[in-house]
Amino acid sequence: MSYRKSQYCRVEHLLQNSDVFGGDQGGGEYRKKSYPFILQNYNNNLYGDFREAMLQYFSENGIAWWGGTQPTTHPLSSQVSCLNHLFSIREDKNAVLSIMKSIDPKVVDALKIETDRFSPAYIQFEAVSDTDHLNERASTRGSNCTSLDALMYGKRESDSTVLFPIEWKYTEVYGNDDKAKGNQGATRKQRYTSLINESQQLLADNHSIYYFEPFYQLMRQTLWAEQMVFNRDTETLKVDDFLHIHVVPQENEDLLNKVYPCSGMAMETTWRSCLRDQGKYRIITPQKLLEPLDRDEYGELLEYLRVRYWNPLSLT
Repeated sequence: MSYRKSQYCRVEHLLQNSDVFGGDQGGGEYRKKSYPFILQNYNNNLYGDFREAMLQYFSENGIAWWGGTQPTTHPLSSQVSCLNHLFSIREDKNAVLSIMKSIDPKVVDALKIETDRFSPAYIQFEAVSDTDHLNERASTRGSNCTSLDALMYGKRESDSTVLFPIEWKYTEVYGNDDKAKGNQGATRKQRYTSLINESQQLLADNHSIYYFEPFYQLMRQTLWAEQMVFNRDTETLKVDDFLHIHVVPQENEDLLNKVYPCSGMAMETTWRSCLRDQGKYRIITPQKLLEPLDRDEYGELLEYLRVRYWNPLSLT
């Protein structure tokens, strides 16, 4: 059984045997067709007491929801998964700092991300730069440009600043579509070719890989982070360095272990082969990312995540 299929089964089981979806009965519509695992109320897709805060955060900051103007009722949304894991800790400086320190022990302080118009805190969602540096001609958070699922910002003991761009995956799998083909492909190459060639992190001889997913996303995010460093004098966030965080469930073998035709290798091996400094790329599971959280303070959140996303024993 594929990981995605196992998660569909998981959701159906939870709809019938738990209250993790707030009593939702499922059977909702997705793309005009009803499915037993689709929720009827999007509120039930969001974690507990933070639902209203999430909605207000997206609305006040002009952020687009995946697939529409409101949260999706699809329970396997990676955008929703990212929010459910991270939104409730975004104002807790010590919690965010503990996560950053587990990734980079040299980090000594968590810095507030002031580029949110509404409710700035220590984690930002669907982050974009102040100015378009990728020739995309748009900076709409969540759509039509390169934006980060989540972002953290810290200070190291050397007093330098480090950005943590986060790409969040859940059940995603990808085909072998070449995004460099056709008119749209020509536009993409026009945008990114010179940036790739000038990059200090991406190897310029790997253009044949950069236009296949998931590497197309990772390429753009790497360029985005580099440009935040290069343009630190004009950006609100003054960035000296970055660590690119890729959150992927280890059970998603269809994403992780696929042999990608563009490289002949698995996902992580492929992407590391594209990087000059492989230490700037960290792949981690959602459980490992949140491992530093205080169990007493965040026991309710961790139990929700365990039941909804993590523990396969919840199906029995």
